[in-house]
Amino acid sequence: MGLMRMAARTAVVAGTATAVSGRVAHKQNEKYADQAAAQQAAAAPAAPAAPAEDDSMAKIKQLADLHAQGILSDEEFAAAKAKALGI
Repeated sequence: MGLMRMAARTAVVAGTATAVSGRVAHKQNEKYADQAAAQQAAAAPAAPAAPAEDDSMAKIKQLADLHAQGILSDEEFAAAKAKALGI
């Protein structure tokens, strides 16, 4: 009988150790996944400020085309250009 008890006890201890190590591994994987997600979010480049300049430059080019076509007078073109530049 002593041998059966020892085998049963060993099986219980081994099963418990397996369950605990599985939970520890799962928690570590979650932790590393959270850290990786945080690093990716931090590494994502911020939106550049260039689009604001591109918008104003596109607006000025559009105004220049209208001026060249004779749709805008010199005064209208100058006023619209100053407005687009924020002057």
